[in-house]
This record gives sequence, C-alpha cells and structure tokens, in this order.
Amino acid sequence: MGFVPSSDSDQIASTVEPLADELSDILGVEVEGTVMTNYSALVEAMGSGQVQIGFIPAFAYVLASERYDIDAILKSVRDGEDSYRAQYSVRADSDFESIDDLEGADWAFVDVASTSGYLFPATEIRNDFGMNEEDFFGGMVEAGSHDNALITVLEGNADVATTFEDARGIIEDDYPEVMDEENGLRVLGYTEPIPNDTISVLGDMPQDFIDEIQEAFLSFNDDEDMIQIMDEVYEWTGITEADDSDYDIVRDAYNEFSDEVDPLD
Repeated sequence: MGFVPSSDSDQIASTVEPLADELSDILGVEVEGTVMTNYSALVEAMGSGQVQIGFIPAFAYVLASERYDIDAILKSVRDGEDSYRAQYSVRADSDFESIDDLEGADWAFVDVASTSGYLFPATEIRNDFGMNEEDFFGGMVEAGSHDNALITVLEGNADVATTFEDARGIIEDDYPEVMDEENGLRVLGYTEPIPNDTISVLGDMPQDFIDEIQEAFLSFNDDEDMIQIMDEVYEWTGITEADDSDYDIVRDAYNEFSDEVDPLD
C-alpha cells in the first residue's frame, strides 16, 4: 500500500502503521504501508507490481490508468464532499472583480502537475478566452506549492494564485492577515468541481479480492480510529466508492495538454 507524503514522511510512516495492521486483520494477508518519494514513484511501483494499493490524486490517476492496469475503486470525502474546486485568490485591495479582469495579470501557479494549481485553471482560461495561459497572463510564476502560491500574491509578487479550495487556511497561522478583508486575500472565483483523490488498485488482482479491499476501506467510515488516521494523513473525513468514469472530467482537461504535460515523466 503506497502513500506519498503530504507532510513529514517519517510521521506518515508511523501514522499509517495501524491502518496497515487493521487491513491485515480484515483481509487475512500482511499489508505494509510504504511511503514513496512522489506520485511518479508510486505509479511506477504499482506498474511493476511492487505496490498493489495506491493513494493517488485525480490527475496522477488519469495518467496512471493510461499507462497501467490501475483502477480507482474508492475516493476521499472531505467535509461531506467527494469533489473540490480550484480557487482563484487575489489581494483584497486589488481592482480585480472577475476572472475576465485577470488578462495581463501575473499568475502564481503551483506546478504543471497540480490539478487545482494549474491544470483546471489553465483549461478554463483556454476554453473561456480562446487563448493559452501564456498569452492570457502577463507573467507566470511557478511557486512549487499551494502555500507558496498564496504567499507570492500576498506579498505582492504576483496578482493571482490558483490553489485548492480554500488553501488560505494552510498559511493562516504564519500569515494571520490572509483572511483580512482589507489586507488579506479574497476569492475571485472557482473552477468546475474536481473529483477527490483515489484509492486505486492493480486491476490484475482477483475481482473478489479487490471487492474485499473496497469493503475493508468502506468499513473505516464506521471506525473512528481509522478515519482519524486518514484525517491525519490526508485530511480525509470519509471514504466513498469511485468509478473510473468519475475522472473523465480530468481526462478532458488533460487532453488540452497531452502534448505538453506529463508530470509522471
């Protein structure tokens, strides 16, 4: 079972151990939680059969399913929702009133592998304005993370940041002014909903065993300790069934970039 760290990797390794132990008991086979360096490493480990269960976000899943026999069987729930949106944030004291006003502005994006930080906003720009993001924006700053994208705008080094919804909370401890109506960041708009991250499996495993894995994870919805672990690892508050077709909206967005972006390479 493969994870990619969203925080300190040593902390995640110890946190997921009781999750792996519980799955071992339910499934009757030894389950080991492995922390990978990045999503490319996780997908390649699944493709080579070294990892059978992977926690993979939407964009990486679409790419993984194209390369290998990898299927999404479950997806995360956060605060009752199985999807989220990309968010445009600008300085509260700026003159921007709508996304239309951003033409010529400087854009702080996360990186080209980010579904909410790049893929969906860039696709929206291309579809709505008939030009690619390089032509629409006056400048582009690759911030490397959601928090850095927001900080770049807050400090006046870009005009707009795209992140997941609502990423401002992740910098509020260090930048308490971020929510201030005069000196902080305000939300300018959102993209279409994006399906939440997946629990994906190797499709060549026996279907009855895949069904057992799915049922085991779904049983965690009634296990406060297990959901607490999922919350600590990835801020999941629940787990629900997923189907490959749930991610067609991400495939459609990726088709705009298929000759330009493959973050698994």
